Amino acid sequence: MKLAIITDSGSNLSLKYIESIPNLKLAALQLNVAGEYFRDIIEISSEEVYAQLKHKQITTSLPKVEDYFEAIDSLKKDGYTDILVISISSGLSGTYNAFRNANAEVKGVNIHLYDSKTLAMAQGYLVMEAVDLVKKGKSIEEIIKRLDDLRFNKSLAFFTVETLKWLRKGGRIGFVEGTIGDILHVKPIIGVNDDGVYHTLSKGFGMKRTFITMKKKLKEFFKDDEVLLTVHYGDDIESAKKIEKMLETDINVKRIDLIPITPVLGVHTGPSIIAICAMKI
Repeated sequence: MKLAIITDSGSNLSLKYIESIPNLKLAALQLNVAGEYFRDIIEISSEEVYAQLKHKQITTSLPKVEDYFEAIDSLKKDGYTDILVISISSGLSGTYNAFRNANAEVKGVNIHLYDSKTLAMAQGYLVMEAVDLVKKGKSIEEIIKRLDDLRFNKSLAFFTVETLKWLRKGGRIGFVEGTIGDILHVKPIIGVNDDGVYHTLSKGFGMKRTFITMKKKLKEFFKDDEVLLTVHYGDDIESAKKIEKMLETDINVKRIDLIPITPVLGVHTGPSIIAICAMKI
């Protein structure tokens, strides 16, 4: 067996990283900006999306099936017999089902489709782990077992936003809760449950207290275990730096990265998002 990996841009991995791994390919989700389609991170940046978000209609779309097939064909030509496809949560996107439907037309290679039940670098960490396990010669069964353990037992991902406008627009949270948040300045801390769907973990009064609550959630979950940690942000890198500094002193962090949220995810959260993805190592 010669194993390769395909993921979508919901994983928030950089093009630089993806292009540095010979057996890793990207099928980018798309953004529709006033009727014109762009491949996420390849043809449009977060800065460009946020600059247009307030005055243009921007929606998201699935990866082009042609891009998916092109990635598969490229790997087949390089002699890969098996491909592990790690998708963004099926509870938040139709990408998993689109890949599954497309797989019916694939010949000459074994496709193993894995629903990450998460997104952003929580998904990205799973992809990176799979890359490392392939290098170590692990079987597809061993890799999937390890990914399940990381996803459901050893990782935590959640986010908050200054305004609930974009989440409400995308139908991500209930209207009543949104109204309460706007009136009382209560900020929800939204996580991804085991079904891969957004749910409210907690709330904070104002952003500063919300950040403190987020830190407490991490401490309760990981205790003193060493973790990889990513702080995602939209257009507010200063808030991301503040929470990075806060987490460095209280969490046993092996590595912490500040990474802009990928445009296709930022459309649904708005530019004020601050997200944390952490995984025990």
